[in-house]
Amino acid sequence: MDFKLVILAVAPAITLVLFIYFFDKHDKEPISLLLKVFLFGALAVVPIVYVEDLLMTFNIFPGLASAFYVSFIVAGFTEEFFKRLVVMKIAFKNQHYSEKLDGIVYSVMASLGFATVENIMYVAISFKDDIYVGITRAFLSVPAHMLFGISMGYYLSRSKYASSTYDANKYYKKSLIVPMILHGTFNFILLSNHPLLIIVFIPYLIYLWSVSIKRLKIYQLESKNESEYENMIDN
Repeated sequence: MDFKLVILAVAPAITLVLFIYFFDKHDKEPISLLLKVFLFGALAVVPIVYVEDLLMTFNIFPGLASAFYVSFIVAGFTEEFFKRLVVMKIAFKNQHYSEKLDGIVYSVMASLGFATVENIMYVAISFKDDIYVGITRAFLSVPAHMLFGISMGYYLSRSKYASSTYDANKYYKKSLIVPMILHGTFNFILLSNHPLLIIVFIPYLIYLWSVSIKRLKIYQLESKNESEYENMIDN
């Protein structure tokens, strides 16, 4: 395996991990817990590959219907389900998950853990002779996993801190459905190879980034206000 290609595959995810880590300015999570979530996100590739291979055996659809099935069910549902499972099993009930921004941080860590292994499989193994695959995925696919993770964490935190069981259940469902739809739409546009759909890809990316940054800022502001309040009480 070419070491340079491994670096090309890993670097985008590590860069985004650092971005999210430093974005969480006011109440940082323990590095050991973040690494654990990242690692299990990476290990999630094992059941994901198995389930995706199984689901692909049911892909009897032609044309765009096949692209839809692969995008939303095989990839979108399976990958987001297991990434969320990692967060639920490791971080959701942990004492360090103490504010809404934490949901985004942990969800992004799980997502980028998976994205790291997936990217190595694509860039350093499957398409090792085409460096442009690595470059393209560095700017599109890997950041997309982070953006899906932001939406997942946004709704997980709304579920965790909901004022009623009804709202908690509603947002918990959305923590899977929303990233699944975002993920599926991203893949479908690319897999369809349809000129009319390709035209909307850039606007869709702009939408993904704008919504994600907005959600990050909402929870960062809450984190800042809580931190300032706690400091005021302590003083």
